[in-house]
Amino acid sequence: MQVTPDGRFALEFDARFDGAELDRSQWLPCYLPQWSSRARTAARYELRDGRLHLRVEADQPAWSPEFDGEVRVSNLQTGVRSGPVGSTSGQHPFRSGLVVREAQEPEWTYTPRYGRVEIRAAARVAPGALAALWLIGVEEEPEQSAEICVFEIFGWDVADEGALVGCGLHPFADPAITDDFSQVPFAADVREPHDYAVEWTPGGVEFSFDGQVVKRSSQSPDYPMQLMLNVYRFGADAPETAPELVVDHVRGWRWLGE
Repeated sequence: MQVTPDGRFALEFDARFDGAELDRSQWLPCYLPQWSSRARTAARYELRDGRLHLRVEADQPAWSPEFDGEVRVSNLQTGVRSGPVGSTSGQHPFRSGLVVREAQEPEWTYTPRYGRVEIRAAARVAPGALAALWLIGVEEEPEQSAEICVFEIFGWDVADEGALVGCGLHPFADPAITDDFSQVPFAADVREPHDYAVEWTPGGVEFSFDGQVVKRSSQSPDYPMQLMLNVYRFGADAPETAPELVVDHVRGWRWLGE
């Protein structure tokens, strides 16, 4: 069993991208398909040089024009579920008025309850684009809906000398969580590879960039959560270059208890 140097976490999810195909036992290459469809939300990506290149391409359709306008997304997630077509039951109801457009049978590849999640990635995003890694509640009950943002980077917050990098918690419909989110100045070129991590235990959540703790919260969602790895483009105009998140690896470590 591989454990972290402090002995608190054991490796249980090790996503590498050095094969010819995406490991479908780890990732579902679509984005919240219950509010749209798996076909319309299919991710655009390439595995090259041992890395995942997750991108939004110029000809990519808006993922859910009915509910989210011209937003385009490429996303890999580790779980999905929904109620029947026409119902309101589905993960991450990001606005009011959502109804299921394509029913999803429950499918879970990695849904930790506490642990450490880490990623090494380069966010090559210009203004009008976003790259992120989130954990969201599996929402088998509506209250299981909080989000832990490991990192999110908007292109307009990126400069040569550094960037503002978002991290923290959002409650959505979880009454036990209050919003605790920050944009942290990070003195690094985020267009090059860097390490982002979160340690999530019953006592709270701790966020780090390149091994340095940048934020702590005493709040802690108490239910399984799934990974959402994504890159977005906002608006109808195609940028000169495709927004891209280049990922070396994503790892999940099980919490071993105090």
